[in-house]
Amino acid sequence: MENIPYFLVVMQVLMTFVCIVFFISGLDDLFIDLYFWIRRFYRKFFVMTKYQPLTEQQILDKPEQFIAIMLPAWDESAVIGQMLRNTIKSINYTNYHIFVGVYPNDPKTRAEVEKAMVESDHVHLCITGDDGPTNKADCLNWICNGIRTFEQKNSMEFACFIMQDCEDVIHPLCYKLFNYLFPKADMVQLPVLSLNRKWYEFTGAHYQDEFAQLHYKDLPVRESITKSIPAAGVGVAFSRKAISVVANNNNNQIFSTNSLTEDYDFGFKLREYKLKQMFVRLFVDRTVTKKSLITGKKKQVKVKELVCIKEFFPNIFWASVRQKSRWVLGIGLQGWANLGWKGPLSIKYILYRDRKALITNLINLLGYIVVIVVVAIWIIISLDPNAYQYPSLVEEGTILWYLIVINSFCLGLRIFHRAYCVKQLHGWTEAFLSFPRMVWGNVINFFATTRALSQYLTYLRTKKTIGWDKTDHVYPEDNALNVFKPKLGEFLIGAGILTKAQLNNALSKQIEQPHLLGDILCELGYIQKAHLEGIIENM
Repeated sequence: MENIPYFLVVMQVLMTFVCIVFFISGLDDLFIDLYFWIRRFYRKFFVMTKYQPLTEQQILDKPEQFIAIMLPAWDESAVIGQMLRNTIKSINYTNYHIFVGVYPNDPKTRAEVEKAMVESDHVHLCITGDDGPTNKADCLNWICNGIRTFEQKNSMEFACFIMQDCEDVIHPLCYKLFNYLFPKADMVQLPVLSLNRKWYEFTGAHYQDEFAQLHYKDLPVRESITKSIPAAGVGVAFSRKAISVVANNNNNQIFSTNSLTEDYDFGFKLREYKLKQMFVRLFVDRTVTKKSLITGKKKQVKVKELVCIKEFFPNIFWASVRQKSRWVLGIGLQGWANLGWKGPLSIKYILYRDRKALITNLINLLGYIVVIVVVAIWIIISLDPNAYQYPSLVEEGTILWYLIVINSFCLGLRIFHRAYCVKQLHGWTEAFLSFPRMVWGNVINFFATTRALSQYLTYLRTKKTIGWDKTDHVYPEDNALNVFKPKLGEFLIGAGILTKAQLNNALSKQIEQPHLLGDILCELGYIQKAHLEGIIENM
C-alpha cells in the first residue's frame, strides 16, 4: 500500500506528458484540417467556377510523347512477370518503354524479365554494376544509365521518366495523363491507393485508410502551402529537364544513395532548383452495373473513377513493420540528416510534420497503456465497493483536465477526417472500419519506429550502409486485377461487338439525349440489353 502514492504520481506524470504531446500534435492536425476545408470551399466557389475541369477526352486527344518507365527489382521473380504482362495489356498508351533494373546475382528475376522481353518490345533489361541488394536509389541510377544508352542507340529522347514498383496495378489512363501534363510540369505525382482488403485483414487494410487520408486531404494541402510535394516512389513522373538538372548538380548521381526514401528527397531537390511540381487527381466517368438494395434489380449507373496507382500492401504484421520502419528511417532520420531544416518557414513546418512521427508513433502506444491502466482501476472499484479507493488521477478544472477535454475533441476530429477520406475513395463500409484499424495501425507504427531507431543507432555506431530492406510483394490474382473499369465503348469495340462508326453515332445521340451510353446502344439496336448487362457485370 505504501507504493500506491508513487504509482499515482508516475501515472499523473505519464498522463501529463502524453497529453502535452497529443495537444501539440493535435493543434498541428487541426490547422491542416481547417486549411483543407477553407481551400476546398474557396476553390469550389471562386476557382472552379472560372475554369473547366480537365476531361478524359482532352488527355486522349494530345499526341503521345515517348515515356520511360523505371522499375527497380530485387528478388521480384514471384511478381515481376505478371506485373509486366498486366501493365502491357491494360494501359492505354503506345509510345512507352519499360526499363527493369535487375542485379547480376538475381537470375530468377532476370529470367522472368527476359520472358516478358520475348513477348513485348516495350520491355528492356538494365543490369546493375554491383550485386544486390544495394538500395533502390542505386538501382534507379543504373536504370537511368540504361535509358541514356537506349536513347543514344535509337536516336530518341524520352519526354518524362516514370517510377513504378513491381506490385503496381496501373490505371489505363495514367500515362495518358502524364503525357498531357508534360512538359508543363517537371514532376507530377498521381494518387497511390491500396487495393481493397477483406474486412478482417486489419494489417493490410489499414494502408487503405492512411493512403486515403494522405492522398485525398494532406497532400493537396501540402502542395498548396509549400508548392512542393514528396514523390511517393510510384505513380510519379519527372520531366527530362528535372532529371538533367538534378544530375548536373549532383555529380551525375540522380537519386541519393544515402537514403532509403530517395523519392522523398527528390521532391525537395526539385523545389530547391525551382522546378514545378504537381499533385493531380483526375476522376473519369465509368458505367457499372449495381444491384438495388430494395428491389434487387440490376441497373447501369455512372460512377467516378480515380486515375491512380493501386497495390497490395503487406498483410503480415512483421512485414508491415519492416516496410514502415524503412519509411520512418528514410523520412524521419535520414531525411533529417540529409535535408536538415533548410528552407522557408512553410518548408520547416512540413519537415516538422514529417518528423514528429518519431515521437507521436511512440507516444500513441504509451497513451493506450495509460488508458488501459485507468480503465482497469475504474473497473476494479466499480465491481468491488470494498476495494482500495484510489485517489482521483485528474481533478476537474485543472490544466490536465482541460488538456484531456481538448485532446478528446481533437481525437474525434481525427476519427472523422480519416473516415471521411476513406469514404470518398473506398465507400461507407471501409469508413466505419477505419477507426479500429487506426488503433491497430498505431501499434504497427510503434514497432516500426522502434525498429527504425535501432537500425539508425547501429548505423551511427558502425557506419555500415543500411541496405535495401525490401518488402516481399504480392500481386493480385487475375480476378482481382479488374479494379479499374474500362470505358464501355472502347471495350465493346475491342471485343468486336461494336464498330467505331456505331460508337460515334451513339455518342452523337448521347449529346442530344443525355442518357447512359448503354441505354442508347440498346435503343439503336446495336446490342441486346441482357447481353450488355452481362458484359458490364464482367468488365
